[in-house]
Amino acid sequence: MAALMGAGLLVVAVLALQGAFHHAVKEITLPLHHEDIIRQQAAEKNLDPALIAAVIYAESRFVSGRTSSAGAEGLMQITPATAADIARRSGGTAFVTSDLATPQVNISYGSYLLSELLRRYGGNETAALAAYNAGPGNADRWGGSTLRLDAIPYAETRAYVAKVLDARRRYRTTYRRELGL
Repeated sequence: MAALMGAGLLVVAVLALQGAFHHAVKEITLPLHHEDIIRQQAAEKNLDPALIAAVIYAESRFVSGRTSSAGAEGLMQITPATAADIARRSGGTAFVTSDLATPQVNISYGSYLLSELLRRYGGNETAALAAYNAGPGNADRWGGSTLRLDAIPYAETRAYVAKVLDARRRYRTTYRRELGL
C-alpha cells in the first residue's frame, strides 16, 4: 500500500513538473503578459486581442523597458511624438513621455494606432501592419489598402508583417482563454 501511495505521489510530482516545464517553455517561446489590458483595449477599439498581443510580441517580446534606435518606447514601441499626437487626438490632457513605460498607456496608444491604421486601410491587416512598422507613407506607396505581403519591398517590413500574422495565429491557439477568444 505504501509503495502504491509513493508511486502515486511520484506520478503527481512528474505531472506537476511537466506542467511547469510546459508553462516555462510557452513563456519563453510565446510570452503573454497584461492580458487584462489587452482584452480591455481590444474591446474598446474593436480589435482582435491576439493581434494586439502579436504586435507586442514582435515589437518588444513583452519587455516594457525597450527603446528602439528610432526612439520608440515600451511594449508596443510608440515614439514620443506619435504618443503625443495620439494623446491630443484621443482626448488625453496630461501625457508625458515617461507614460510610455506604463503598460496601460503604451498598450492603449499602440491599440489606438493599430485601430486607426486598420480603418485607414479598409481592414487590410498587411497594410496596417506595414504602416505600423514602416510608416503610412511607405504603406501608401506600396499599394495602400490593396497591399499584399509579397508586394512589400523592404525585407525587414515584410518579415515584420509575416512575424506578426504568424504570432497572431499562435496567440489565438495558445492563449484562447487568456485573451477571451
